[in-house]
Amino acid sequence: MSDTIFITGVVIHARHGVMEHETEVGQRFVIDLELSADLSESSRTDRLADTVSYSNVVATATAAFKNANYKLLERAAGAVADAILAAFPKISAIKVTVHKPHAPIAAIFDDVGVMLTRIRQP
Repeated sequence: MSDTIFITGVVIHARHGVMEHETEVGQRFVIDLELSADLSESSRTDRLADTVSYSNVVATATAAFKNANYKLLERAAGAVADAILAAFPKISAIKVTVHKPHAPIAAIFDDVGVMLTRIRQP
């Protein structure tokens, strides 16, 4: 399948990290989502019921990301992927990218983060 819904640049303030100040103060994270789904029906019918609501996906991702204070971005991204796959049966696979632009790294860098892909198991 080659149909993809993408949502990029979702900014969320959360308290993820290993360092104490990260969990106390929190910081800005940016999430990008790529959702694989069969969009053939909605491309013909023009009905929201035949696709996946972008708004509901963002709400689900935000809730999952802020639901707990995770130490690792890998865990936070996994929580987002798991929540979206559980909530939206039309999604067959998901790619979640979490950017942590203000990570406590002693270097000058543009971006750091994780990218994971999950496929719905039959």
